[in-house]
Amino acid sequence: MLKKYKPTSDSRRHMTNVLYRKILTTQDPHKALTHGFKRDVGRNSFGRITVRHQGGGHKRLYREVDFMYNKFNIPAKIATIEYDPNRTGFIGLVNYADGEKRYVLLPKSMKVGDTFMVGESAALTPGNRLPLKKIPVGTFVYNVEIKPGNGGKMVRSAGSFAEVVANDAGYTHLKMPSTEIRRVNEACWACVGEVSNDENRLVNIGKAGRSRWLGIRPTVRGTAQNPVDHPHGGGEGRQGRGLRRAKTRWGKPSGKGQKTRTPKKYSNLNIISRRKVGKQKRGE
Repeated sequence: MLKKYKPTSDSRRHMTNVLYRKILTTQDPHKALTHGFKRDVGRNSFGRITVRHQGGGHKRLYREVDFMYNKFNIPAKIATIEYDPNRTGFIGLVNYADGEKRYVLLPKSMKVGDTFMVGESAALTPGNRLPLKKIPVGTFVYNVEIKPGNGGKMVRSAGSFAEVVANDAGYTHLKMPSTEIRRVNEACWACVGEVSNDENRLVNIGKAGRSRWLGIRPTVRGTAQNPVDHPHGGGEGRQGRGLRRAKTRWGKPSGKGQKTRTPKKYSNLNIISRRKVGKQKRGE
């Protein structure tokens, strides 16, 4: 459910937010599973900016979310549903039957009191985690491993899911949220269901300041820059880019249906079908 605001200003007029008070069950995280951390804000180990437009934002407390799921065949009960500033999906504190507490990424339909299981014989219900070879075609999964035993790496953002489309020759073929079809070792594990907080994609930031709170810095259009700074720059007044294809600041292809993937990327051999670029929507 989205919260809308009274139009007390131009920025408030279209601003929306997720109505957290009707979803979350606590505001205070479990202290034993939290710690402070230093955010990279787009810089590498030398302190040089490698990803632009990141920095600032509200200070965050890190929640130790369990992506390994290495407690097999032990029932776990959801104790809380919580907000995590470091990701878009909701997390939940779970109590395992042996007494241990952990944070996990929650699927869309789970609520406080529900249980889940990690194991090869677990049922195909939301939240349960199984090897891909045990998951039938047509099932939606999230929090997918890339290498067996390496922990969930793919499909972890709010509302996202991958669909199992085939099992063949020791590999499972997954249709990713980007529409790419990728093969993954069938011994990798995945959770059944879709990631929670699917309304996150409908949120309207509303004003520049709110982006700054989130650690997102301003982006200047290439056409508004000088020729020395960007291939699209220059010209008297507003000008077209003067180029057949859009480029990045460094002259590489960008957007507008152009292929930007590294031609010799190591994982190319695992891609069965490239993603559809442009304005296609899921399901087309």
